[in-house]
Amino acid sequence: MCGRYELHTHPAALALLFGLPHPPAIGPRYNMAPTQDVPVIRRNRAGERELAQVRWGLVPRWAKDPSIGARLINARAETVADKPAFRMALRHHRCLVPADGFYEWMPRASGGKQPMHVGMRDGGTFAMAGLTERWLSPEGHVLDSCAIVTTQSNALLAPVHDRMPVIIAPEHYERWLVAAGDDVADLLVPYPAQAMTFYPVSTRVNAVRNDDASLIEEAAAALPREADDPPPAHPEDDEHVPEQANLF
Repeated sequence: MCGRYELHTHPAALALLFGLPHPPAIGPRYNMAPTQDVPVIRRNRAGERELAQVRWGLVPRWAKDPSIGARLINARAETVADKPAFRMALRHHRCLVPADGFYEWMPRASGGKQPMHVGMRDGGTFAMAGLTERWLSPEGHVLDSCAIVTTQSNALLAPVHDRMPVIIAPEHYERWLVAAGDDVADLLVPYPAQAMTFYPVSTRVNAVRNDDASLIEEAAAALPREADDPPPAHPEDDEHVPEQANLF
């Protein structure tokens, strides 16, 4: 599951990391949430990579009401090729969702949940596997939207949550972006646990209105790094808003 994430890397660095022709005009964001506009890397009609702002929550082209996007923020890797809402995007409209970290809520033995910041062990920027679609309203208004593909968690994150976003390694960026069918199943796997880490952060991240650098600062440990509690159950299908999104 992925219901919140952050991106604070300098635009010039993003351009270098993702092969963009120029630094994008974006600033740091520390609490990106569903239904907001978020930056994605995609290929334009000229075949060049570009950064575009799209709404988080995929709206299929056949949708009658764009509000369906609020229920389609994640696409399960196990079923993405078959789900009507996602299969066309998987074949033809893949994107990269750049991030410096994402948040998951880990159950506390004493009750409640502790927010965790999850990222790369080296602190680097990474790319989550995304899907995009373009929806046209009856009045002719265009809406570009996206969803993040998720898979089962790796061994490191299993105590935190049973799902994690699919992370695309840099050597596979071009393959993921090229619209050449849905033969990318081998990429839809958990990222290596040894390359990742997590730490507790302030519960201020629970509120979408909070969006500042203090959200990614490590908080006093509220629970051990390895918990005995089993990970929380995940919804059976893609059309659910993550639990943390329901809190606000």
